[in-house]
Amino acid sequence: MKRAALVVIGCAFTASALAAPKSCEELKAEIEAKIQANNVSSYTLEIVTNDEVHDQNMVVGSCEGGTKKIIYQKNDR
Repeated sequence: MKRAALVVIGCAFTASALAAPKSCEELKAEIEAKIQANNVSSYTLEIVTNDEVHDQNMVVGSCEGGTKKIIYQKNDR
């Protein structure tokens, strides 16, 4: 019985750690890797506050507990 309780408690701690918000730089790096994997050569990723977002269609990520957004813009050649 004690073993089952320890497993439940351990799972609860693991779930809360996985749900922790990511830093903006970490999330931006992950998004950048995915964009580069799709062979997009000319783009801009920018971390902005929620107030600075003018077009929601440009938002590709949210970080720092939802207080900041990462916006993507493909640069035409």
